This record gives sequence, C-alpha cells and structure tokens, in this order.
Amino acid sequence: MADSTRSVKTILSELRDINKEKRRSAVMKLGMIGGEEASRALIRTLENEHEDLIVRGRAALMLGKLGDTTAVSALIRALSAPGYQTPLYAAQALGMIGDQRAVLPLVAMANTHTDRLHDIAVEALRKLDYIWQSEVQTSDNADGAQLAPETI
Repeated sequence: MADSTRSVKTILSELRDINKEKRRSAVMKLGMIGGEEASRALIRTLENEHEDLIVRGRAALMLGKLGDTTAVSALIRALSAPGYQTPLYAAQALGMIGDQRAVLPLVAMANTHTDRLHDIAVEALRKLDYIWQSEVQTSDNADGAQLAPETI
C-alpha cells in the first residue's frame, strides 16, 4: 500500500512537470493505476484550460477507462474544448462511462459536426442505448436533417 501511494505521488509530481511529454505520460499512468486520487487529478487536468491539448485529451481518455461517474460533468464541458483530441476523447469517455447525463450534449455534438467528431458522438450515444431514426445527418444531406435519438 505504501508503494502504491508513493507511486501515485511520484506520478502527480510528473503531472506538474514543465515538460509536456512527462505530463502526457503521467496522465496515462494515472489511468492505469486508477483510484480516487488519480481520478481527481485527471479531472483537474482535463479542466485546466492552460494545459496542453494532448494532455487534456489523454486525461479524458483515461477517465473513460476508469469509468468514474464523478467525471461526467467535466467530460461534458470538454466536448466544447478547443482542438480536436480533447472533444473526441471526451465523447468516447462518456460512451464508456454510460451515464445518461451525456445524451443531450452528445446529440448536440453530433448535430453540429460532420467529421470524425460527429461519428464518435453517434458511437458514444449508441453505447448509451440510443438508436437513430432514419433521418440521420450526413455531409451530403442537403436538407440538414438533425439526429433524433430514441431509446431502445
């Protein structure tokens, strides 16, 4: 137990390192170790708007792996983060966690994107037991039909 605590403390210090590569590695290690302290640190990292976008994205990914429902609100906010990787991994994480609070934000994401972010949002919604009506928005859908989820 003492070794585990020492290990987490070492990783937490890496998370504060000036070198972004060390921080990127640290979030992955925290996700592999898990636990309440690791989850809290990953949430703080995800919410840090000044953090490297890849670090934030990896934090989202690891929160999904941990399945911690306390991360859902932070992950929902991360759907609108700048860049590509953070929203992408936040959507994937929300699908992995399976909390219904993510449904409406994921529908909004799917309706406002026509790229990989759209596809990931739809995939996450399916993991939340939603199916789609036949009117699914695609890049060549001229009438701009919107996604309309139905529960199974």
